[in-house]
Amino acid sequence: MANVRQLDPSASPLDYFGYECRRLREAAGLTLEGLGKILFCTGSLIGQVETAQKVPTRNFAERLDAAFLTDGSFTRMIGMVLRSQLPNWFQAYADMEAKADFISTYQCQLVHGLLQTPEYAAALLAVEYPDRIEEMVSARMERQRILDKNQLPAVWVILDESVLFRMVGDREVMRKQLARLVGFRDNPWANIQVLPFSVGAHTGMMGSFTLLRFGDDPDLHYSEGYDQGHMTANPEVIRERSVGYARLQAAALSVEESADLIARVMEERYADQPTDVAEVEL
Repeated sequence: MANVRQLDPSASPLDYFGYECRRLREAAGLTLEGLGKILFCTGSLIGQVETAQKVPTRNFAERLDAAFLTDGSFTRMIGMVLRSQLPNWFQAYADMEAKADFISTYQCQLVHGLLQTPEYAAALLAVEYPDRIEEMVSARMERQRILDKNQLPAVWVILDESVLFRMVGDREVMRKQLARLVGFRDNPWANIQVLPFSVGAHTGMMGSFTLLRFGDDPDLHYSEGYDQGHMTANPEVIRERSVGYARLQAAALSVEESADLIARVMEERYADQPTDVAEVEL
């Protein structure tokens, strides 16, 4: 008889998800293959989820709810499961980001995580997490669900112009990413500005940072290093960085000019190029 790994449901959200999946499957008298047929996946995949060796997707959770008639319990659980895949030092910020009414961020190197395409995110995460790309991308896409809420936050993003030219992934990845940015052009809740090279020295040269504003709670400033993030509600820091952000907004291109520049870079730098064909003498 196979030695089945027993999970401690209190160990982590992922363990709890797997424990509940197995419990309900066995209560229904289903084998791994039997449940797999219902969910249109392999029994092996079910087994990996049940032993916390595989991070489930939101779609998988929704199909479990439909199969077991669990009234959305797996779907509600999946948010915690995916957030648990974020680096430990980042999880506190992600929780606060999800509660913010207003998010203002300056990014000097990369497209902000809330605006990344899955392909762009995968190319970035492959550098540091080559063995965990799928679950890390799923976790990043889960963060973006705050942009789909009925009462979504106002998001203001300033990107250094270099972000548009730094190749992440390949040309197609960059084209899709810039197309996504252009797609926010007429979104009143997500505004994107580009800080052009011509500005020269500016108040964001120490690095990327984010300001979170809440209805009743103090504002927060967030910045991060290589392996840790730093959040503070220190009024002096908030005041200094808020003024600095206002200066960046004033120096950056307008939202309309920024969208035009992004579209132009997308077409001129990342457009499909015809395959070189050797000339043939007639």
